[in-house]
Amino acid sequence: MSVFKRFHPQLQRGIVSRLGWSSLRPVQELSAEAILDGKNAVVLAPTAGGKTEASFFPCLSHILEIQKSGVKCIYLSPIKALLNNQEERIGEYATMLGLTRFKWHGDTKKSAKNKFIKDPTDILMITPESLEVILVSGSIDCKAMFENLSFVIIDEVHNLADNDRGNHMLSVLERYRYYTANDFQRIGLSATVGNPKEILHWLTGSSQREGVVIDPPNKPAKRQIEVKFTDNYAELVSERALGKKSLFFCDSRRKVEEVAKSLQNRNINVYVHHSSVSREERLAAEQAMNTGKNICIVCTSTLELGIDVGELDNIFQYDCPSSVSAFMQRMGRTGRRPGSISNTTFFTMDNEPLLQSIAIVELARQHWVEPVKSNDRSWHLLVHQLMVMCLQHGAISRFDAWNRINNANCFSGINTEEYHKVVNHMIESDLLMEESGLLSMGLEAEGQFGRFNFMEMYSVFSSTLTFSVKTVGGQELGTIEGDFAKSISEGDSFILSGKAWTLNRIEYENKIFWVTASSAGKLPKWSCQSSYALTYNLCRMIHDVLTADTEYSYCDGEAQDQLNIIREDFGFLYDSFAPIHIEEKNVYWWTHAGWRVNNTLKEIFKLLLGADVTINNFYLKMVISDIPPAAVHKVIKQMKTAEFWDDPELQKGILEQLPEHRLSKFQDCLPGWAQFELIGHELLDVDGTKAFLVNM
Repeated sequence: MSVFKRFHPQLQRGIVSRLGWSSLRPVQELSAEAILDGKNAVVLAPTAGGKTEASFFPCLSHILEIQKSGVKCIYLSPIKALLNNQEERIGEYATMLGLTRFKWHGDTKKSAKNKFIKDPTDILMITPESLEVILVSGSIDCKAMFENLSFVIIDEVHNLADNDRGNHMLSVLERYRYYTANDFQRIGLSATVGNPKEILHWLTGSSQREGVVIDPPNKPAKRQIEVKFTDNYAELVSERALGKKSLFFCDSRRKVEEVAKSLQNRNINVYVHHSSVSREERLAAEQAMNTGKNICIVCTSTLELGIDVGELDNIFQYDCPSSVSAFMQRMGRTGRRPGSISNTTFFTMDNEPLLQSIAIVELARQHWVEPVKSNDRSWHLLVHQLMVMCLQHGAISRFDAWNRINNANCFSGINTEEYHKVVNHMIESDLLMEESGLLSMGLEAEGQFGRFNFMEMYSVFSSTLTFSVKTVGGQELGTIEGDFAKSISEGDSFILSGKAWTLNRIEYENKIFWVTASSAGKLPKWSCQSSYALTYNLCRMIHDVLTADTEYSYCDGEAQDQLNIIREDFGFLYDSFAPIHIEEKNVYWWTHAGWRVNNTLKEIFKLLLGADVTINNFYLKMVISDIPPAAVHKVIKQMKTAEFWDDPELQKGILEQLPEHRLSKFQDCLPGWAQFELIGHELLDVDGTKAFLVNM
């Protein structure tokens, strides 16, 4: 029997009469059963596979049953663009049931927020950082607003589960538990994740509810993949995109602008979509794709997530993404129509992205997707949360503060003794004060983070100085970063949103560049947020591609010919799992183990032999005069013993010699030992290194 019968009668009528549905999809049946049974859930389904309805229908049914005041459901999105995109759909479902919803993020007008505060809606659509803003705001009665909170739905949960934003969100949700007697259900939505059970555990926190992963079998989709080794992508894309709907992914904003400019004036309508393009420009691109054809949007990962731009015909990729997950997300945007084929075409002219593209495709064919790894000892986030709770409450006991957040997965590996050590350090550093058993903000914390009403405290990442770019007619185009802004003067031209603009006037006080259209300009530069570090599995697959004699049917002739040339150059890789190769005055250890494993090995050689080592994702490079091959083999033999890694002096030595990396704006608030651990977690992979050595 369908779960449809369990829905509130009003929802049943809406699904049939308003939406015109005759049945539910398997993922919606299974999810509704679990959620109506009171379980936490991670719901997996392809892009446009019905995850939104799978999570919202049972929640809406419950809301209709309880008929209580305040916010009953929080819908969390990692990006504002996805909130904007989902606003109409979720609003339609709410309206047909006589329920209400509100969207809150940084661009929402203050007047609208004030209206919501006075009369909270049933559903709150929000970003993780804005959740913090609501708690810290002294004008909001959180008890009245959230006392009946029953559900938290987190879209694209894989995008949050391995980073500071996601861990920040979890700790904030634990603080929301204080305002409701409900053990609110936690529901994560994702299209691609390699370890859904671990994601469910990460999401659960203090919840005592049973959890379940919803992952119904999917009919294998037909796929068409091409890897082309060519610099003539513009002509090929314009031919294939003519009369069609296409996305062209690039892995940097700068490359997006370059590619978009090269596609101009080729009989297709070209749009640009990335985080530094204005909301108006992004919406124009999304709306054009939804309503027309002969359109190609050149984009970064902003269109990798679940933003709906309708049924697509083509996915193009410049070079390659850094993960199998990203590839699957992007390709999954095609092949939705009956009879259509899911597809991706890679364009590259360099050896490394050629190898990486093939390796990603091969891992996907083996149904391997990166597991999402979370950190259960997030020290910098701990000090952030302590200061934010002092800001929120004015003063709070150290015991109450710990009890509010310690069930969040990101703090689950920290014991009470360690927690008190950090608190004591913050008191000694005047970041916190403790009087009569209550903690409050110290003068040092107010000096560091108190500017603009403690705006820096609302998020865990640092914001970059940006200048708005506007036409003289007032049209918002996007933003450029301060460093690039310093490199241009009035009269210079640059590219933004795929078009050239001349800088007419700089308004420094308001940080605005006023521009007019131009025929040519230079590409802007943005700070890169993506990591060069590749995973162990991806690097090992690149090794396997190099040492195989396979001809890949999805590679064009030029790509296969180039692969064969590269294989000839790397013939020495056939010697062993991770050969040591001598080349002139250098020793190369070709591990193909990924950056973090190689960096761990580098620190070992540096500590034991005192020599400089150069690394990338694929090898360690050492000068023979510093480290002869015999010394390399000796250290490898030592590392293969279990007792080697258990030596506390070794661990201490590695951490103490790590370079000072600025990983968090709250890093300096930590005692030295916690800073070392924070850096070590980001830069090293001891467990992965042990596993690599076992395979040698």
